[in-house]
Amino acid sequence: MKLVECVPNVSEGRDAAKLERIVAAVKETSGVELLDWSADADHNRAVLTYVGEPDAVLEATKAMCRVCFEVIDMRTHQGAHPRMGAVDVIPFVPLRGVSTEEAVDLARKLGAWIGEQGVPVYYYQDAATRPERQMLPDVRRGEYEGLAAKLATPEGAPDAGAAVFNERSGASIVGVRFPLIAFNVNLGTADLSIAKRIAEAVRNSSGGYRYVRAMGVALEDKGQVQVSTDLLQYEKTPVHRVLETVRSEAARYGVPVVGCELIGLAPMDAFAEAIRYYMQIHDFSSSQIVESRLLEV
Repeated sequence: MKLVECVPNVSEGRDAAKLERIVAAVKETSGVELLDWSADADHNRAVLTYVGEPDAVLEATKAMCRVCFEVIDMRTHQGAHPRMGAVDVIPFVPLRGVSTEEAVDLARKLGAWIGEQGVPVYYYQDAATRPERQMLPDVRRGEYEGLAAKLATPEGAPDAGAAVFNERSGASIVGVRFPLIAFNVNLGTADLSIAKRIAEAVRNSSGGYRYVRAMGVALEDKGQVQVSTDLLQYEKTPVHRVLETVRSEAARYGVPVVGCELIGLAPMDAFAEAIRYYMQIHDFSSSQIVESRLLEV
């Protein structure tokens, strides 16, 4: 059985009725298993994770997009997280029996379909059509507010769909990537400048870790700030290393780490590495976890 994972990020994290419809579109698609979904009001964003055979996942994603294009209006969208469209990012992750090339083909099929709905599409990472569109932040630069001007330039032409600004739905970014870990660290302060300085210290684009993206975010409902990170290659830059760097940098400002958030799902091996570090079990293996062995059986 071939398995592919899809982890779409949509620009709605506050309206329960809209979120219910978006999630239901995936749940009601035959052959697809919704593993997880979460929404964040400050980010005004939701992340879904589901798996299935490629054709079923493609149909589920189309169904989800139809609902998002209907219920999300980017003209009134506000949130702390960068975004370019109603269905902002759609990454496919090949899991079992699916090559990167097959996953890219899947991404291109979806992109062509989204383009037919009148929404411009950009391909990124393993599905990118040009080097400058490899990295998600580069593709999303300018966000929704700068999209109309971007589409008017030769460099901003979409990979699928017409170069016409869709005021309501913006644009979608579709790609194929390695399993990503979305890991956030909350700080015991309301000073956003501290979170932004720490984000600069850990992210690749400003001299930090090669496989880390990070930004400072205000959590207004909690009276806190957050260092929001994406770990692009957890095997090369493990979670505990990023957390300890954030903790060390925060201590410079007399600020504590008050909690962490895992958005969506993460591979078991990522937590095995954290166990090795924090419990000092240098030869620990995920095969020592009972549930892991049961899955093997």
